[in-house]
Amino acid sequence: MIRKAVLPKIDPVPFTKEGFEKIQAEQKQLFIDRVDAIEHLKKSRELGDLKENGYYQASRQKVNAIDARLRRIKFLLKYGVVASASQTDIVEIGSFIELLSGKEKFTYQIVGGEESNPSQGKISHKSPLGRLLMGKKIGEKIELHAPAGVIVYNLLRIF
Repeated sequence: MIRKAVLPKIDPVPFTKEGFEKIQAEQKQLFIDRVDAIEHLKKSRELGDLKENGYYQASRQKVNAIDARLRRIKFLLKYGVVASASQTDIVEIGSFIELLSGKEKFTYQIVGGEESNPSQGKISHKSPLGRLLMGKKIGEKIELHAPAGVIVYNLLRIF
């Protein structure tokens, strides 16, 4: 009896258009950086004993780090899907939103998990707040249960 290997289904990785382009640009830059890192590695090999050669060890680590990132980017580009907000009446990936909590207003963009950066106002659709916001409409209230207590947000605007 011959059994076929069953590979796990890999879900698409959502990106905004800008996030996907940023990953593509990073890949191009890493290919350029890798050429320089390989040159440093070749020079460090010429210095003698590799076990006690700190320059070689550092050069090797740099090449390994670049290669690891390139493998990750290859995966992201293969399974990446550009999602753009097609509607302004419900929250989806790519939507910019304005929230009100108490007297404080917050503006965020909902993005895929790979491009999340809360300090830049980009929150993942899989984050606790992002998950609650997905599919919501203007005027809806969102209750986020946090360790500090319940935080209530009012969705003011989607743009």
